Amino acid sequence: MGVDGNLTLMSGPRFDQPMIEPESQEFWDGLKDGRLLIRRCGSCGDAHYYPRPFCPACWSEDVAWEQASGRATVYTYSTVFMNDLPPFAGQVPYVAAVVDLAEGPRMMTRIVGVPDDELAIGMAVTFTTAPLDDELKMAVFERA
Repeated sequence: MGVDGNLTLMSGPRFDQPMIEPESQEFWDGLKDGRLLIRRCGSCGDAHYYPRPFCPACWSEDVAWEQASGRATVYTYSTVFMNDLPPFAGQVPYVAAVVDLAEGPRMMTRIVGVPDDELAIGMAVTFTTAPLDDELKMAVFERA
């Protein structure tokens, strides 16, 4: 995020682009539509994030997509003031965070639109998206 509070897009090599594989395509398509998708295991019931074709709790391949509620709680965060890799240098300062989704999984993300002095561990946040480029969006969170 740039100084103005918005994500800044830059030209040049991109180190922030995801590698979209068949197992995660539906997740990225969901973000384009403003939906946060997670996977839930049909064998043990565990919900998990990041997208993968098996359950990390019981190793079952009986996993299905489900739309997350978008509600989460800040587990931890750090404000990044320096990052020399393109395009991050044009986005500092930004808040890198880990949030606990209401469904259970933890997720690495960014917090947007919350001043540093108002950020807190345990803060309720809600899902939204921010553009990575003209085609892709990323999951970010803002104050609930």
